[in-house]
Amino acid sequence: MVSDITSLPDIVVVRDLSKIFGRFTAVDRISFSVRQGEIFGFLGPNGAGKSTTIRMLCGIITPTSGQGDVAGFDIFTQPEDIKRSIGYMSQKFSLYEDMTPFENIRFYMGIYSVPPEKWPERTRWVLETTRLENVKNRLTRELPPGWRQRLALGCALLHDPRILFLDEPTSGVDPITRRHFWAFIRHLTATGVTVFVTTHYMDEAQHCDRVVMINEGRIVASGSPGQIVQDMFPNRTDADLNDVFIHLMARNRP
Repeated sequence: MVSDITSLPDIVVVRDLSKIFGRFTAVDRISFSVRQGEIFGFLGPNGAGKSTTIRMLCGIITPTSGQGDVAGFDIFTQPEDIKRSIGYMSQKFSLYEDMTPFENIRFYMGIYSVPPEKWPERTRWVLETTRLENVKNRLTRELPPGWRQRLALGCALLHDPRILFLDEPTSGVDPITRRHFWAFIRHLTATGVTVFVTTHYMDEAQHCDRVVMINEGRIVASGSPGQIVQDMFPNRTDADLNDVFIHLMARNRP
């Protein structure tokens, strides 16, 4: 994690952002900002609005109302500019399973318009970074889930994005893979990349510089992990983010 995030400029800013599908309000007038080079956690239960928010910020779907700026681009009017400035790893594995890792890397370099002269270097970098050099010519569907996640992360970084959006990136992978994944995330932010991540794992949220918790489309808590715990349970020394999450997410349930 960065040592002093308070001195860094904002690279994501949203104000009163909403998304309505018919009669259902998925995201309800949320406001927050993300600083350059930090690990920013976006937490909440299934259906809370996390994925919808990420898809709006990535220029994939258009918000219903509000304001938003990602990497200097407006989320309403400049979604294509946003897509060129970010990396996005979706909750569902989105690479081509009937292609090899090497073929997926080459395909996505074309999608991200990486200059052809950089292809050999970027290919080597991704295969080394993801530790997939020895299986680069195997079909992707034959790889274990954790290896496929590493490949998806590598492909999201092919074009040197300023911001990396990760939607529950470690869902379904083993604890060792999760540990290696977060070590790599810390390495990325040390180079100035901003990481915006959603997760169900509260132990992972401890890696974040700041977190926002969302429930039923609304923000219910924000701050550093330690600050949120202290604010919610000032008289408990044994409390952690799990306690906060359970308390806040259960509060509005019948």
